[in-house]
Amino acid sequence: MIKQRLDEYRTPIEEVLQNCLQEEGVPGELLESMSYSLQAGGKRIRPVLCLAWAELLGQKREKVLWFCTSLELIHTYSLIHDDLPAMDNDDLRRGKPSNHIRFGEAAAILAGDGLLTRAFSMMLQTDLSPGAVLQAAAQISRAAGPAGMVGGQVLDMVLTGNNKKELEDLKEMHSLKTGAMIKSSCLAGAILAGGSQDDLLRAGEYGASLGLAFQVADDILDITGDQTKLGKPVGSDQARDKLTYPALLGLDESRTLGLEMVARAVRAIEPYSGDRADFLKDLARYIMDRVE
Repeated sequence: MIKQRLDEYRTPIEEVLQNCLQEEGVPGELLESMSYSLQAGGKRIRPVLCLAWAELLGQKREKVLWFCTSLELIHTYSLIHDDLPAMDNDDLRRGKPSNHIRFGEAAAILAGDGLLTRAFSMMLQTDLSPGAVLQAAAQISRAAGPAGMVGGQVLDMVLTGNNKKELEDLKEMHSLKTGAMIKSSCLAGAILAGGSQDDLLRAGEYGASLGLAFQVADDILDITGDQTKLGKPVGSDQARDKLTYPALLGLDESRTLGLEMVARAVRAIEPYSGDRADFLKDLARYIMDRVE
């Protein structure tokens, strides 16, 4: 059921992704590299969360769809850059050669740059109150930048191979690298819907909890997952001596932590009712169901 509901949200997002890069003046080689990674598939969790929160709080889908979809461009840019030899040096992404393997390192860097900047032009085309659009875009900008995802990637590099690894270091790294964008996706949707302060607090709590559960699940799947289903190498975190939840806590305690975060996310949704609230609850549970 949850996969069917996910598809209902993903379908309009995929439709936007098919044509959102068609701008006059973009060199064909750059467009090919950008499209290669953007069209490679994926769960589209960040735009789905943004769209689900906007609709939960009463906003019309067509008003926010391009803004929500732009978040996938930011996520895709981060994956392209994460795979580079200077970062994680991964040759496989979503079952296909990584962007830099297919097009070369320079083209991959520029494709990531192009996706990131195109994302913000998409956001700023949103036909809603300028104040709400600017507030939502500022929220995403911070989450994607040095105080968010970029800063988290720096901490990831610093902590890789470091013998002095603590749980708090891990939580800080992932709250920036993964959690910030997931949390801000929820918050942006609530902002675009004109949500109250209580709505924003609940969206933030849901997103932060979901972000941690998502990372715990990914860390577990790097050990227990099937490479053919995941579309990326399994066991690479351990091979690089990366800081992960299973490495510090073990698999059982990591699962327990993930389930606790799911429960916290579900509690944040409790005051809301209806199909959209049920979807957000089911989505939180689905995050950890993937590791069973």
